[in-house]
Amino acid sequence: MLYAIVGEDQPGTLSARLAARPAHVERLKALLDEGRLILAGPFPAIDSPDPGAAGFTGSLIVAEFASLDAAKAWADADPYISAGVYASVSVKPFKKALPA
Repeated sequence: MLYAIVGEDQPGTLSARLAARPAHVERLKALLDEGRLILAGPFPAIDSPDPGAAGFTGSLIVAEFASLDAAKAWADADPYISAGVYASVSVKPFKKALPA
């Protein structure tokens, strides 16, 4: 089943986010290689694809996991959590409607 993982950044953590990004992306690439990643990306803090110093307010990942518990365990191990970037993370079942 698909799950939506939404991480909300703590204010002022752009440098920690940038430092942890390579490890974060490596985990996403593993999901992609397994054919389980639907989409992933950050929420820019301003209306721009490159927010610069304004940074980001969080991230969205939609991926396939065996269960809600498995999705939560994967999310809990994210490098952005150990780096103190995420203030909170929610994981919810997701049903893709479109595109078919």
